[in-house]
Amino acid sequence: MSKTIFESSVLLLGAVFTIAFGVIVVPALIESGDIVGAFAAGFVNPFASGYSLDTILCAVILMVWVLYERSALGIRHGWIAIPLSLIPGVALAFAIYLVIRSRQLSARKSD
Repeated sequence: MSKTIFESSVLLLGAVFTIAFGVIVVPALIESGDIVGAFAAGFVNPFASGYSLDTILCAVILMVWVLYERSALGIRHGWIAIPLSLIPGVALAFAIYLVIRSRQLSARKSD
């Protein structure tokens, strides 16, 4: 797979998630106005709790990875993924970070 196809695919999937989030979650959140209740709704049963916990821990792991690679590999601007992992979510944050990382590592190889 070429770098262009990889980056395009990852960004497209991140965009699909963001659109779905906007269509599914945002209207319900606007209607209820209850951010705490919206968060708690992710834990209404054991199955939802499992998926919510997985997502939360993926966000934390991504944050640790971003901070590690900032110092270990000098990846710049990866911090953008940290707030994106909270709003709209980990799918977009992970996609953006992978593209940022891919471009910076490729630039180093070509130097």
